Amino acid sequence: MSNVDLVFALAGAGALLAAVLPGVLRRLPFSLPLVCLLGGMLLFWLPLPLSAPDPVAHRVAIEHVTEICVVISLMGAGLALNRRVGLHRWSSTWRLLGWTMPLTIVAVALLASWLLGWPPAAALLLGAVLAPTDPVLASDVQVGEPVDAENADDEVRFALTSEAGLNDGLAFPVVYAAIALATVGGLAWAGEWVLTDVLYRVAAGVVGGLLIGRLLGRLSFHASTEKLRLAEHRDGFVAVAATFLAYGLTELVQGYGFIAVFVTACTIRNAERDHGYNGILHGFIEQVERLLTAWLLLLLGGFVIAGGLSPLTWRGAAVSVLLLLVVRPLTGWLAQLGGPGGPRERAVISFYGIRGIGSLYYLAYALGHADFGVPAEELWAIAAFTVLASVVLHGISATPVMRYMDRLRGTPEPKPVGEGHDS
Repeated sequence: MSNVDLVFALAGAGALLAAVLPGVLRRLPFSLPLVCLLGGMLLFWLPLPLSAPDPVAHRVAIEHVTEICVVISLMGAGLALNRRVGLHRWSSTWRLLGWTMPLTIVAVALLASWLLGWPPAAALLLGAVLAPTDPVLASDVQVGEPVDAENADDEVRFALTSEAGLNDGLAFPVVYAAIALATVGGLAWAGEWVLTDVLYRVAAGVVGGLLIGRLLGRLSFHASTEKLRLAEHRDGFVAVAATFLAYGLTELVQGYGFIAVFVTACTIRNAERDHGYNGILHGFIEQVERLLTAWLLLLLGGFVIAGGLSPLTWRGAAVSVLLLLVVRPLTGWLAQLGGPGGPRERAVISFYGIRGIGSLYYLAYALGHADFGVPAEELWAIAAFTVLASVVLHGISATPVMRYMDRLRGTPEPKPVGEGHDS
């Protein structure tokens, strides 16, 4: 048996697990990501002819695989949201993005500088890498499938899903700032950074997402002929086409593709909110997302068991623990004071700042563009440990916490979009 044959067999087993386990684990305090992580550790512990995952040696591959996983998850998040975009309706989102995210970046950078003694560029990079949240790693705290009622999303699930949909893209300007600080030094780059990396690229991401989303929304639901109307064909893979079109075209004009993908998804969702095709698109993209996430977490488990955390010091671990247990809960709580959520909702939103695949992507990307003056192995160890701790902490607690919140609300389970009709 060759290594390639074994990889195919294991990939198939991982895909089967991704299909079977969500139903098995639905009511258990044990998430699919945690099972995949433990499975990867077991897999690479066994005497099998498998090469240990090495993100330093295979940085480019890690960058592109995680990139695909992130954009797929962003499309899924945007398609699932039932609320129309608005200043008041998305109040929790804007608070988390405007306050929690920048405060988290600053706090992590200060911790890296104080505890680890890292130079400013490396400290800022770690703050940017660990800032994005990723609810896909604890599915109970994200919005489920699209439903008919616009007010069906509870505040906790809505806030965490919409926050993750946008902060993956909004972390990019800070990553670019860290790269500029490492390569240029000083602040001579700041003016161009504000104009290009902040203003232009964010605007290009939003505009690109709106244009592509409106075009695809019209093609899906309002095309002049039935042959061109995508909703009539009921092909779920159109969601993948929309993801790559939005991402690729926006990146070609130097915009932020992550923002464009999420905006595209929200725009398609708004084109015809109660059509059953929204559920088909979301269902397909969710399956692809679950598959990619399962494979990546198997590799992360292999990285851990192969000694990937050996460069981790207690100081590096302390940064991760402080982020998850102090920085995120505190900044999340402060940002929501006066917001729409009650005290319990604010507490849950603040605690579930889940770190995941986006952090691995940003680190792989940044390390391909600059030398930050610290060993790459140590950076990977801290990022991996943070994701590992988040998967365990949030994955185990999410199911009982969200079931408790649902019981307090006493609201019935919402009906999926299009149930019993096609339009």
